[in-house]
Amino acid sequence: MGTAGRENLDADHVSRYDNKEDADASDEVALLQALGVDSQSTVVDFGAGTGQFVIPAAASFRRVVAVDISPVMLRTLRAKVAAAGATNVEVEQAGFLTYDHTGAPADAVYSRYALHHLPDFWKGVALARIHRILRPGGILRLWDVVYGFQPIEAESRVEEWCAAAGSAIESGWSRAELEEHVRDENSTFTWLLEPMIERNGFTINEAIYSDDEFFAQYVIAKVRQ
Repeated sequence: MGTAGRENLDADHVSRYDNKEDADASDEVALLQALGVDSQSTVVDFGAGTGQFVIPAAASFRRVVAVDISPVMLRTLRAKVAAAGATNVEVEQAGFLTYDHTGAPADAVYSRYALHHLPDFWKGVALARIHRILRPGGILRLWDVVYGFQPIEAESRVEEWCAAAGSAIESGWSRAELEEHVRDENSTFTWLLEPMIERNGFTINEAIYSDDEFFAQYVIAKVRQ
């Protein structure tokens, strides 16, 4: 469970996660469809969490594999899948480094705020494994906390980010939670992550960075075997 993130093993945190975070899942499904992922496609969601993306994806794609390492997250996810009657969803307790893909190659891999749980060495290995399960031309849709500022700016920029947080934990991210992320998790810099992506046989077709340079959204394509 070492790469799950402490908070994702906390039942109280998981119970309020959907109030704290919105995956914009309908827009994400529409984006994948615009990129050619269709009703016959297989999509793998790494770090599926409470299933925010999984449920609308199941209504649009033939096979959805929901992968998460946290048994606490998976309880919520399985309950949502059952309630939705989503018989085309397969739930796997695994992670980037342990998921064993079977069947046809995936047409798309989706991952939101999960890769940062791995140190950079293991991010590289995870990206290689994602490359292996995708078909040629397949899409990796990746969101994460990725730092766009320079290391010399880190102290002041992190302080600004944490200071802007509130204190409530029910519907937002508190200063303490942001401090914990920086201290205990493994978010990296854009100038480290992006060459790592390309080194693994991908091309970055789109990169969108938040104004505060703490978040990045990528559309990535597999370009070679």
